[in-house]
Amino acid sequence: MNKQTINDEIEKLSEKAQALVTDTVTIAGDEMGKAREGLAAALNRGREIYDQIRSKEMEGTCAVKKAMNEHAVKAIAISIGIGALIGFFTSRRCPAKCE
Repeated sequence: MNKQTINDEIEKLSEKAQALVTDTVTIAGDEMGKAREGLAAALNRGREIYDQIRSKEMEGTCAVKKAMNEHAVKAIAISIGIGALIGFFTSRRCPAKCE
């Protein structure tokens, strides 16, 4: 699942829950009032959690981009070094086969 699919599903769930709250307004009774309040509170809490996760994800993305930009030369040097070692070890031939 990608971010857009998750966002769409959360939006659909929110719309359905709000429609349920709106549709049940006409039903009398203390129990339905409590149920509507609980549902509304759960929706609000879900939105808060979603916003927190989204902001942390954005912070993490920015931190990775910043680290990549600051240490690009080191990352490239390490990659070249590892590639050279792998090439050296895989290209070595047994001395008995050289003759």
